[in-house]
Parts: sequence; C-alpha cells; structure tokens
Amino acid sequence: MQNTPDNIFNRYIELRINRDFGAILSTYFDFVRQNFKRFANIFISYNGLFLIGLLIASYFMVTGYIGIFSYELDPYADGPTTESHLIDVFIGAGLFFLILIVVGVLNYGLSASYIVLYQEKGELTPIDRKEVWAFTKARMGKSILFLLLVIAIAIGVFLAAVIVMIIPIIGMFAQLAVQYGLMAWIGVSYLVMMKEDKGITEAFSEGWKLVFKNFWTSIGVNFILGFLNQIFLLVVMIAPTILVGLYTYHILSNDVDFTQVTPKIIYTLALCLFLLTAVFGQCLTQFVNGILYFSLHEKTYNTHLQEKIDQIGQLDAE
Repeated sequence: MQNTPDNIFNRYIELRINRDFGAILSTYFDFVRQNFKRFANIFISYNGLFLIGLLIASYFMVTGYIGIFSYELDPYADGPTTESHLIDVFIGAGLFFLILIVVGVLNYGLSASYIVLYQEKGELTPIDRKEVWAFTKARMGKSILFLLLVIAIAIGVFLAAVIVMIIPIIGMFAQLAVQYGLMAWIGVSYLVMMKEDKGITEAFSEGWKLVFKNFWTSIGVNFILGFLNQIFLLVVMIAPTILVGLYTYHILSNDVDFTQVTPKIIYTLALCLFLLTAVFGQCLTQFVNGILYFSLHEKTYNTHLQEKIDQIGQLDAE
C-alpha cells in the first residue's frame, strides 16, 4: 500500500526498494516529514554542549569584527587597536574550526545512524536517542578518519574544479557535475561504512561503484534536494535575518556604539543560529544520501527482493 499524506505518520517507509529518480525524491520528503521532529530532538540533545562552544567562538569573532569596524570608523578613539581585534577573530575562527570538525563527525554520524536504525528496525517504532548515540559511538574512530580523508579529497577536487572552471560554459556544468558527484560519493560511502561496517577504503570503493553506475541519478538527487534544502534553511533564517537587519539599521541611524554588550550578544546569537542551521542542513543532506544508498544498493544487489522471494517460498513450502 502506498504511503499517502493521510497515513505517512503511521506507516513504516521501506527504504530498501529500487526506486527511480522521482520516487527517491518523494521518499525523501515522506521520510523527513515523518522523522523531522524525532531527529530534531536527538540533534538538540547531543549538540547542547557544542552550542556553548559555538556561542564562545561566535562571541570572539563578533567582538573582533565589531572592534575592527569601530576602529575603522574612528581610528583615533580610545581602545584596542585593529591588531588586538584580529586576535579575537583568529581565536574565534580557530575555536570554530575545531568545533566544526567535532560537530561534523557527530552529526554526520547521528543522521546516518538514525536512518540505518530506522531501516534495521523494520517497523515504525520510536528510535531512542541512546540507541543512536551507541551506534554512532561504536564507529566514531572510523568516522573521524573518514572526515579527515574527505577534507583531503575535497581540497584536491576543489583545485581541479578551479582549473575546470576556466573552460567557458562547459567548465561551469562540469564543475557542478563534479561537486554534486562528490557529495553523492561521500554521502553514500559513509552510509556503506556505517551500515555494512566496512573499512574506510572499502566503503569509498563500494560507494564509488554504487554512485558511478548511477551517476546522473545520484547527481540529480543531490542537486534537486540540496537546492530545496537550502531554500528551506533560507526560509527558516528569514525572520532572524530581518530582525538583525532592522536592529543594525537602528544602531546605524541612532549612532549606537557597536562595542556595547547588547549588540555583541545579538550578533553572537545570530551567528550561532546560522551555524547551527547550517549543521542541521548537513544532516538533511545525509538523509538524502541515505535514501539514495538504500535505493542504489537494492538496484545493484536485490537483497530485499530476494528476501521477499525466499519468504514466499517458505510459505509455499509450508
């Protein structure tokens, strides 16, 4: 029976089905609608500590940039120089980079673990956050090494994309194909590692096999859903952005001192909210590639279909 808007919240979505392009998109929307609130609770539960770190990093960066801006407006005013404000920016950026790596590993693992556990349960039962954490923690070492390797690969691909972009028109389309192909390969490879508990090189090899046998489907899914996810995140940020914009206009029109505590707090919270939204967006991207992985895996190996055939055979034998 097909999942419909009326029953999607009460029915398990079988992920191990060989789906075409349109069906993958539809399944993603059904899965997110059904699991958004549950995963958001897990996301908030395990990111609380890092939220404090992001607030500290954001405060340093905001303080530094406000200080530089204020100094440029009035270089003869009493107070710290541009150099001292740059130190604040560098401290904040350094903390942010370290936290970003940890948060990236954590949330990449949480989102992948959630979709794997959802499939393994095989029924619509609540997934406990402790289960998700235990599954993620068991593969944390490999996840860290995976992310470090991804950074190295991304740098190499970025340099190659810059060279390709030199080619008029064709270079732009080639760069997009490389970008979204890389996103699909990394996302599917990570699911291989998490679901099948394979080594990192084995996971990348299997991910390459699955993605590049279905190259245009993989690129298309990541492009369309990635674009729609970005629109969703932009919509979420519209209200905070407008409020910050109005507050900035108020400050500029009334000659309020940027270096006061209130502007720093408001801009710090705004920057932190933006960073958290970006991290959550990455989790949604991993859901995209999770559904893509199960579809491509079934298309390649037919494991779920074979299980169903075996079950029918056993029933007939009885």
